[in-house]
Amino acid sequence: MQLLQLFNELPIGQKIIALLLIAVAGHILARWVSRYSIQLNERQLSERKYSKLRTVVSLLTSMFIFTIYFLVFGFILSEFGVSLKAYLASASIIGLAVGFGSQNLVQDVITGLTVVFTDLFDVGDMVEIGGQTGIVKRVGIRFTLLKNPMGAEVFIPNRALTNVINYPYGYVRCLVDVSVPDSCSGSERTLIGQTITNMTTAIEEQFPAILRGPVELEGWTETSMGNHYYRVKFRIWPGRGQPLETSFKNMLCESLKQHVPKFQDWMVAVNYQVDVARPRQAT
Repeated sequence: MQLLQLFNELPIGQKIIALLLIAVAGHILARWVSRYSIQLNERQLSERKYSKLRTVVSLLTSMFIFTIYFLVFGFILSEFGVSLKAYLASASIIGLAVGFGSQNLVQDVITGLTVVFTDLFDVGDMVEIGGQTGIVKRVGIRFTLLKNPMGAEVFIPNRALTNVINYPYGYVRCLVDVSVPDSCSGSERTLIGQTITNMTTAIEEQFPAILRGPVELEGWTETSMGNHYYRVKFRIWPGRGQPLETSFKNMLCESLKQHVPKFQDWMVAVNYQVDVARPRQAT
């Protein structure tokens, strides 16, 4: 009460400055909370639990910032003779009018809340929405923010969050299998393995932006029929496998033909799979 009395005794100019400072402080506080929630992504404890927390905090931050500035603006108007009750009432009427006149706004807000309280996706997930692929950085009142493979920020209206593809582990696994003729000797297989290793290193250096993790050289595997193949596992961004299907495969085939004349193009196969995630923890 004493603070309120001191505030009322201030000149109008100082009151406005004080209100603006409160708004800025509220904004900084909200951003700090949001940044802290994002930092939880770096922790290795209960990943799904913290993902949901980050998503909720992301939406609450947007609502908190809006509320702070809305109230501060109302208090500023009250200093110029506008009734605060009238301001809130008119804001409600305007809000209803906007709600009926702008279905998109209502859909954005409702869909944003639906995302938060369902398991559609969380902050930190890799998703594909309407042809846009990226990591979810923020879920706001009106927009969901993605960071795509090129590092650009993509703002998607919440009403457009349909046909969402969620990549549980944050990557697509690309499997490159190199088969060899049954007549290949052990020394030839060793040479083929060394060639594959060298080509894999070269493709990592040439196309680092498509990768989402280290490349795994699984080595030679024998099937139940006695055939042998060498498997390389790539973790890549969704839809970014063309360099592996073209450049990597072509260079590998040409190099192997020089060492093993019997080698043919069909012996290099490129396949994709999405790893199955562990069940999400209940929240």
